Amino acid sequence: MTAPHTASPAPTEAEIVRIGEGLLDRSLPLAHWTHAAHCIACLYLMVRRADIELAKALPGIIWRYNEATGTPNSDQDGYHETITRFYLQVIGAWLARQRGGQTLPEIVAAFLASDLAARDLPLRYWSRDRLMSVQARRVWVEPNRRSLDLDRLGS
Repeated sequence: MTAPHTASPAPTEAEIVRIGEGLLDRSLPLAHWTHAAHCIACLYLMVRRADIELAKALPGIIWRYNEATGTPNSDQDGYHETITRFYLQVIGAWLARQRGGQTLPEIVAAFLASDLAARDLPLRYWSRDRLMSVQARRVWVEPNRRSLDLDRLGS
């Protein structure tokens, strides 16, 4: 196991729920909306909120959260379609490979400790210019550095 990609200790069940539900009800303070919180919220929603069809709903959830916290959804800031879809795929594939019986805090801690939690993970697949383009922010853009092989992620 690699060193954790977050500086803080593994979050508790209550902290995980606060982040996930705080995203949904737009009560999570913007200062708490870190890269780790993005991952935690996605894990929470996938594990605990099967009532939400994330592939369809997550863009709107993030868009509305951004608006509520004063973050513009523009060509330079806010919602990013390619990064959102990338992490949905990565976290979904990672969860599918996990053994059963783990608590939500154990699942979150394991993901945050993995290489997949690295903030620069998308740049292994996309050049910075392509990933930060207006097009990639608006729609899914295929990687241009290497193909996204979900079966080999993290190996």
